[in-house]
Amino acid sequence: MKVVIVGAGSVGSSIARELLAHKHEILLIDLKPEVIGRSGLRGAHWLVGDACELSTLKDARLEDADVVVSATGDDKVNLVVSLLAKTEFGVGRTVGRVNNPKNDWMFDDSWGVDVAVNTPQLMTALVEEAVEIGDLVRLLTLQTGVSSLVEFTVPHDSHVIGLTVGDIDWPEDATLVAILRDQAPITPSRDDVIDGGDELFFVTTIVAEDGLRALLSAPESEVESAGEPSSAGQHPVNADLHGRETQPAGDDGFDG
Repeated sequence: MKVVIVGAGSVGSSIARELLAHKHEILLIDLKPEVIGRSGLRGAHWLVGDACELSTLKDARLEDADVVVSATGDDKVNLVVSLLAKTEFGVGRTVGRVNNPKNDWMFDDSWGVDVAVNTPQLMTALVEEAVEIGDLVRLLTLQTGVSSLVEFTVPHDSHVIGLTVGDIDWPEDATLVAILRDQAPITPSRDDVIDGGDELFFVTTIVAEDGLRALLSAPESEVESAGEPSSAGQHPVNADLHGRETQPAGDDGFDG
């Protein structure tokens, strides 16, 4: 796979190092020629230039790239590169680094971004997932904001302990895709019994999150037995990872 990475700072270089280890073809584009010598990246190709200029991207033969990663420290640059990669060169997959979380709302398909990587948001989700027990935690937003991957750690006094997956009438648009128990992943079936400390992972629509949260935290008397096959038996949703929150209407500028 050919991957073009714009920005050879610590983030871009780290991505390139991992991809090179997996035998991918890597081209890095950066304005500063001195980064080539200090990067220590063996096997990578380099192009010195401004990736916001069409001439630079033409020199990089961007139309041959499978993925373009915009990893600079400037959100404006990352958006422009993603947009040019999509509209001018037809790149199939673009990944954009979000530096300021307040700009996160712009990193979507209207700017040519397939996947936005918001490090502060991801770290917040991982912190919450580690410490929140008995509450639903959104880990990632999927399918350009339509669906999400959420996690629920079952408290040891939860009303769902002892129930099988098939006993619970899960919300229609929420699918249980994995159970993590004793650090081992389990593919859920209708006969699996839920235990205290289990980490339940769901792919769900954003709209269905509240219903799922209410179900998992409801008193035992409110938990309905499933009268029809559980959604856990459905095939997991295939979706592109795309972490993003919606910016309030009217705020269309960048935050530095």
